[in-house]
Amino acid sequence: MKNYVIGLDYGSDSVRAVLIDTENGQELASSVCDYKRWKNKEYCNASINQFRQHPLDHIEGLETTIKYVVENSKVDPSLIRSICIDTTGSSPVPVAEDGTPLALTEGFEHNPNAMMVLWKDHTAINEANEINELAASWGGEDFTKYEGGIYSSEWFWAKILHVAREDEAVKKAAYTWMEHCDLMTYLLIDDKDLKTFKRSRCAAGHKAMWHEDWNGLPPAAFLEKLDPYLASLRGKLYDETYTSDLAAGNLNKEWADRLGLSTDTIIAVGTFDAHSGAVGAKIDERTLVRVMGTSTCDIIVDTKESIGTKTVRGICGQVDGSVIPGYIGLEAGQSAFGDVLAWYKELLLWPTENLLSSSALLNEEQKAQLKAEISDKLIVELTAEAEKIPLTESIPVALDWINGRRTPDANQEVKSAISNLSLGTKAPHVFKSLVNAICFGSKKIVDRFEEEGVRIDTVIGIGGVARKSPFIMQTLANVLNKPIKVALSDQAPALGAAIYAAVAAGIYPNVIEASQKMGSPFESEYTPELDKVAAYNKLLLAYEQLSAFADPSIKKQHNELYI
Repeated sequence: MKNYVIGLDYGSDSVRAVLIDTENGQELASSVCDYKRWKNKEYCNASINQFRQHPLDHIEGLETTIKYVVENSKVDPSLIRSICIDTTGSSPVPVAEDGTPLALTEGFEHNPNAMMVLWKDHTAINEANEINELAASWGGEDFTKYEGGIYSSEWFWAKILHVAREDEAVKKAAYTWMEHCDLMTYLLIDDKDLKTFKRSRCAAGHKAMWHEDWNGLPPAAFLEKLDPYLASLRGKLYDETYTSDLAAGNLNKEWADRLGLSTDTIIAVGTFDAHSGAVGAKIDERTLVRVMGTSTCDIIVDTKESIGTKTVRGICGQVDGSVIPGYIGLEAGQSAFGDVLAWYKELLLWPTENLLSSSALLNEEQKAQLKAEISDKLIVELTAEAEKIPLTESIPVALDWINGRRTPDANQEVKSAISNLSLGTKAPHVFKSLVNAICFGSKKIVDRFEEEGVRIDTVIGIGGVARKSPFIMQTLANVLNKPIKVALSDQAPALGAAIYAAVAAGIYPNVIEASQKMGSPFESEYTPELDKVAAYNKLLLAYEQLSAFADPSIKKQHNELYI
């Protein structure tokens, strides 16, 4: 008998569902749905790094995409055995006592503080600083030590504390908070007991300072020193966490009817997109999987014996079972990757968007067509010209910190910078410098892992940038001086979620075996061009020097480089 599963992947801009044949990983149907409120920039304020999303965008997207793949695959719904959901993170949501997102309750329908706080929201910088200061000085356990030793404003506790201080109404109305991956899983399952609901190990361990060493989340005694609200919230959260190869419950009747599925359908424990993406790309020990989109997440798994008791400084966490049960999952990443180039594109399109509209030389249809043509061709033409610029030519030096720095050593207060500009600098030169910058930021992550004794034998790229930009991928291979394989699948995170679903349904005994059968093949490989590696090493030194200028703490850490 055939078995099928669904992986549901929530990205920053859209949600996508894939229906997968568990025998071979074949994708039988897929569907993508944009978030319409997010697309209209509702509830966001980029000037203060506020990025919020309405839960209705996610709920509507879930129904649209899953119904589409069920109906268009022509598969017997009774053979669809399981669903697993992955999301961005940390993206916490305030909820009422029955688990309803606060934004779906009366009086909070349009309150940004009642929305999901998206991963890239950096409004909680001050609160993250408080957490770091307390963790280092309170005289007890350092609860940040398994999260790189630095707590980020992108993460769970900092965001909740910021909203609670800013909005008394939300603070009083929110019974508890849930990570996005947990909320969407909870929405689908039949058992609505929040106390026993199986929370994601991945989300809790990497973003909420959960660890077995202190029997769960940080204790109330620590949280009380930050704010009494967090201490009271602690009792409404959880102690145990679960890996995504396990079932969270069965699909409830309401959603079974809405989606055209059976209540026998198993719902797996939720996870984060980068971790499921790594599984979709057949991650194995000592493999670095780079999920490259608007930002990057860099995922490694290694054995408990190899990691031992060491903690890797300056990363986004090391958690037992967060990627593959039985292995330690390590996460790092860049707060902006594709977003760096998207920012530059938007900058260059300003005249097109703002001056062309007032032109009397063209009619409205011609204006729209011209805008679309310029937008579509801009990055393509910049790439073609940037590739022609020899590395011996004077190229600007840029930093990739346009949305702060995630790793190594999280600091969301740092800003991007660019140097070595001249009258000879043209748009393609700046573009090339930005491509170099995102690759140099990647190099610093690899260096940190290897300095800390984490061996990297293989590098795999997944995501839109990996598949669509040979120029970036070749530059990255040259900068890392390592070969990089690119996964074929356009939907690696959704495929990874489907792999977890197959294990949760009992179709495969473990994630590794399921991944080998169902995971994505590779479509290409980029090898270092040895004649360019040395040139990039020189440019890397200039990047490091600019980094030390923009962030003096780097100079303090690595003073020997800048004597």
